[in-house]
Amino acid sequence: MLEGKAMIQDTDMPVKMQLQAMSSASQALDLFDVPDCDSMACYIKKEFDLRYGSGWQFVVGSNFGCCFTHTKGTFIYFCLETLHFLIFRCSAA
Repeated sequence: MLEGKAMIQDTDMPVKMQLQAMSSASQALDLFDVPDCDSMACYIKKEFDLRYGSGWQFVVGSNFGCCFTHTKGTFIYFCLETLHFLIFRCSAA
């Protein structure tokens, strides 16, 4: 597990889910090289889909922007080491 602490930029997730997100991100950083953001996002998605059900979206990288609509209580944006992590569950159409 990495020693660095995640810095939450914004969230509306319950604390327990926030901790799971940051723990999964830390595990992904231990398993994959930093440039392999796709594999990290897929790893965290599988963890969240198993634990919380499907519909989760993940963006991992150092420079990105986006616009999205999410289900209330399922959004977190945080930094860990040199990467930024955006996690949310899509809202129903």
